Amino acid sequence: MLLLLLGLLAVLPACLFSVKVSPLIEKISDHKDFKKLLRTRNNILVLYSKSAAAAESPLRLLSDVAQAVKGRGTIAWIDCGNAESRKVCKKMKADPNSKEKGVELLHYKDGAFHTEYSRAVTLKSVVAFLKEPEGAPLWEEDPEAKDVVHVDSEKEFRRLLKKEDRPLLMMFYAPWCGVCKRMMPSYQQAATELKGPYVLAGMNVHAAEFEKIKEEYNVRGYPTICYFEKGKFLFHYENYGATAKDIAEWLQNPQPPQPQAPETPWADEENAVYHLTDEDFDKFIKEHSSVLVMFHAPWCGHCKKMKPEYEMAAEMLHGASDSPGVLAAVDATVNKAVAERFHISGFPTLKYFQDGEEKYTLPQLRTKKKIIDWLQNPQAPPPPEPAWEEKLTSVLHLAGEDFRESLKKKKHALVMFYAPWCPHCKNSIPHFTTAAELFKEDRKIAYAAVDCAKEQNQDLCKQEGVDGYPTFNYYNYGKFAEKYNGERGESGFATFMRTLRERDHERVGKKKDEL
Repeated sequence: MLLLLLGLLAVLPACLFSVKVSPLIEKISDHKDFKKLLRTRNNILVLYSKSAAAAESPLRLLSDVAQAVKGRGTIAWIDCGNAESRKVCKKMKADPNSKEKGVELLHYKDGAFHTEYSRAVTLKSVVAFLKEPEGAPLWEEDPEAKDVVHVDSEKEFRRLLKKEDRPLLMMFYAPWCGVCKRMMPSYQQAATELKGPYVLAGMNVHAAEFEKIKEEYNVRGYPTICYFEKGKFLFHYENYGATAKDIAEWLQNPQPPQPQAPETPWADEENAVYHLTDEDFDKFIKEHSSVLVMFHAPWCGHCKKMKPEYEMAAEMLHGASDSPGVLAAVDATVNKAVAERFHISGFPTLKYFQDGEEKYTLPQLRTKKKIIDWLQNPQAPPPPEPAWEEKLTSVLHLAGEDFRESLKKKKHALVMFYAPWCPHCKNSIPHFTTAAELFKEDRKIAYAAVDCAKEQNQDLCKQEGVDGYPTFNYYNYGKFAEKYNGERGESGFATFMRTLRERDHERVGKKKDEL
């Protein structure tokens, strides 16, 4: 009997003994089991293999992936060479035999097929994909960026500084940053052209774990580029050009940042706009029966964009014999008394004054033609769109005094700290609102928002570490747990919360099993 058993073992394929599957990987052989998995998990990467032997190497990598994404994603394996599981492969239209290595990786999201995994098959890339299935590939996945040294952790960063004697340029960036994305091709071209005598490196420091590095190197925005010699930080690369040629020329003779020439205040420039102050505002408004006033700030991009149009309109009105009015401007950062009196909270803000009295706020006037046409026939503007907090949504709008008490009642709360004038906030609000709607029946979950532009909330926003808009923080029963750095679309916000709830359900299931 023993000899017969040994004989049977001898003819079985050796691969059956060598394939070790992590307990975190779901081994599927029945279609019903696979359909159940799709119903209960919302983020699944499935390895289809033509045989157990073909799956051996990918499974080793995916075992590490499964550990890294535990609670946020699921790894499954279907061996299409097995008679029983072959039916599943056929029904799911998977054909690993057609692939060079006999394996196929397909991703399923929210119960349906999403995409074939076509990025680098490395631990870092697969983990990044499962954390953000619709996110952009990692910078290092770009073949053109092969000569950039990609740094992942503070430990790696410190080691690089310690061992590297060559001049080193380090770009601290965030994956969502548009300026970073535009600069990356030039930076990686420079890395290739300067390879040997210089080192160009990159590090994504957007996550909360890198706060120490950001503080140490004064990273206040992205990208921030730092120059090191023999591991010692010398200065930032800023106020210089952003082409590969600019970077190469600067590295041949590194210099500290050039001080930018102070911008000439708009009031000091020659133009036909009347620039008013706290002292002369009331007198001017009383002396002119029809005045359009633009409240602005020197740093405001939208103000700068509108400025030429406003000046041209002022010039035309100034030269007209039957002018319907005059154009004035107030720098709200200097003339704070006037700005506060008229509740200016965003820039530019246009207000119309008639016979010495404030009459309308006009958000729609942004071009020379619109300004002049409107002044010739002043009409009440269309009613403003209700503020986010005035709309009926499933988002919980919080203020300083009730913030902590409200969150204590929720197991999982994702809070968006925003300012109404912020363009990135405006882009995120519809997606955040839609995600909140998906979970409105779950009393343990909250999607909340805090308007940091309101004076009553400014201390709270500072206390919660808000230094830019929007900032997303995750709280567990009112206690800060982590910053949310994921995708800012409905899918990212919803997947983050779904993952937390899946984790809750898994814990409950384990407790039941133990009982």
